Amino acid sequence: MQEPSITPELVAAHGLKPEEYARVLEIIGRTPTFTELGIFSAMWNEHCSYKSSKKWLRTLPTTGSQVICGPGENAGVVDIGDGQAIVFKMESHNHPSYIEPYQGAATGMGGILRDVFTMGARPIASMNSLSFGAVSHPKTRQLVHGVVAGIGGYGNCFGVPCAGGEVRFDPAYNGNCLVNAFAAGLADADKIFYSAASGVGMPVVYLGAKTGRDGVGGATMASAEFDDSIEEKRPTVQVGDPFTEKRLMEACLELMATGAVISIQDMGAAGLTCSAVEMGDKGGLGVRLQLDAVPQREEGMTAYEMMLSESQERMLMVLRPELEAEARAVFEKWDLDFAIVGETIAEDRFLILQGNAVKADLPLAMLAGSAPEYDRPYLETAPATPLDPASVPHVDPIDGLKALIGSVNYCSRQWVYEQYDTMVMADSARTPGRGAGLIRVHGTDKLLAFTSDVTPRYVAANPVEGGKQAVAEAYRNLSALGAVPLATTDNLNFGNPEKPEIMGQFVGAIKGIGAACAALDMPIVSGNVSLYNETDGVAILPTPTIGAVGIIRDPATAITGKAREGHVALLVGETHGHLGQSAILAEVFNRAEGDAPPVDLATERRHGDFIRSNYALIEACTDLSDGGLALAAFEMAEAAGVGIHLVTEATAALFAEDQARYLIACDFDQAEALMTTAARAGVPLTSVGRFSGDKVRFGRCEAPLAMLSDIFRLTFGATFD
Repeated sequence: MQEPSITPELVAAHGLKPEEYARVLEIIGRTPTFTELGIFSAMWNEHCSYKSSKKWLRTLPTTGSQVICGPGENAGVVDIGDGQAIVFKMESHNHPSYIEPYQGAATGMGGILRDVFTMGARPIASMNSLSFGAVSHPKTRQLVHGVVAGIGGYGNCFGVPCAGGEVRFDPAYNGNCLVNAFAAGLADADKIFYSAASGVGMPVVYLGAKTGRDGVGGATMASAEFDDSIEEKRPTVQVGDPFTEKRLMEACLELMATGAVISIQDMGAAGLTCSAVEMGDKGGLGVRLQLDAVPQREEGMTAYEMMLSESQERMLMVLRPELEAEARAVFEKWDLDFAIVGETIAEDRFLILQGNAVKADLPLAMLAGSAPEYDRPYLETAPATPLDPASVPHVDPIDGLKALIGSVNYCSRQWVYEQYDTMVMADSARTPGRGAGLIRVHGTDKLLAFTSDVTPRYVAANPVEGGKQAVAEAYRNLSALGAVPLATTDNLNFGNPEKPEIMGQFVGAIKGIGAACAALDMPIVSGNVSLYNETDGVAILPTPTIGAVGIIRDPATAITGKAREGHVALLVGETHGHLGQSAILAEVFNRAEGDAPPVDLATERRHGDFIRSNYALIEACTDLSDGGLALAAFEMAEAAGVGIHLVTEATAALFAEDQARYLIACDFDQAEALMTTAARAGVPLTSVGRFSGDKVRFGRCEAPLAMLSDIFRLTFGATFD
């Protein structure tokens, strides 16, 4: 087949700017072949090279005594004691999910699961963070159904429990939904597998499913804005098969036990190209590939298509040659392809052959190490005008609560999580719907807690404080369970970084996230950056999602009880009445005004330590975030099936979103002991009411709990069924 001529239009279609293409010419000293252009496009796009974000990602805290492996590998690795490690990461599949919701979300799940078991870990938990447009938008219903079905269809068939997640709706996502997928796996701390190749002349082995034309150019598509040509991008979305992935995982874990694996890398973005280049670059080696040996499911595939295909359920491995027979037998047993497709070489070359023709011959290290790195100009987000408290009228507290729980943003998400398998593997100690999820570490007393958090409207108003708040809320969700926070992963979703105001949001959020991770001892160990989330120049809300993992070493210290009749309601922390960017302001008054709530990280840490150290006195606990005290108290009461009486009916006291706050339910004697302990520790603790009866009462206003529970539980389904 005649390869197309390299024209400026073709270069632009591959996402390379003129100055970047000039750099390509300088590196190789000639015009690239069509395949080489595709390889440079894949390796230098935003999705693979992080060219707009690397400068700022380096400022994040990524180390700690608990960290075995930080960013740079397929996933982060954290020590959980007893020779065990938790391996986890969060990654986006935003653009594919908007174009083809089911397959986009499904293959997002598949990709993040491969990131985990590539490291030698068996997945034990998943989460997802989903952002959709306005309910009234004509595409939202299709996206919600398709994305939720895709996540459930893949995760349920693969067999990994969903531990939690979040769902939000805002018009800013009308043209670009966000699908962020998280997975965590368990491994022996001394048996982690990395991607750096080693040894010259070692076989490079292709593992898993066959290569097709699905997903060609997917990474480049994910690094561009949307416009009215969106339907033309449908072929760039991959197609997943969870049953093949399940077999691939079992085969890989069995293969790793044989000692045959030198290095291994999943084929994700940019497929064969990115996996081979990363393995070679990390090991300081070159790679030669013979494409005729690559298992193919379609006839007549070109070198360009094979190198850029993002067909799913595939791995690339560098093999110990003396164990080839044992390795091949494992994959034949699992009915998966096993093909030697190349070898490592001493020269710094990425040599691609098809038949006797050289389709690409490039300096491998330059492909990875010489990707453009930009110090983008940025404008700091202008300080928000503080909200005048007098501009917020008094809200009947029951009406205010109804507005929140009757909104798709704050009602129960059971319509979503009931479509996911939350109990597979039989180690789920707490299923979604009540804060952080909890998974037992099989065969031990340890439990792992998982949460995903961000409040985009805070980040839009104040990127620094919003970035801090995302980490602080994750810290509180873990602490409310009695879990010690271990580490975090981030999924940084923003618009076009070439716009200084968008880059300013990104830089501010990174500063806030970094400060919070350092202060709360929750280093970032893995993550993903998703930029160019815009359609026709309209950007999403800045959405830096934080996935966090915590540990409970003794189940007796877990705070997993429920409120019951006669329990005292205690509020940890101070309420100053912050209503800027609050849920009540948005849902009742349709206003997005004011600043994000300030986050005092020292106070967050002190209050979290107080909760964890006094677990024996606490029956149930939740953090306060969206909707403030009113929503937190209702959710705690609703989960327990018992009424709640809060003594106040003041709008600011009930619905303010001041940070570093928790709501505790406990007996009277426990409350007295907590008051004494809090006074000694300098922690504000006040009695705000009591759990009793079958009504929700705020001051003199009341409504039946059963009626409010119906609104809370039925709204989501009534909206989307």
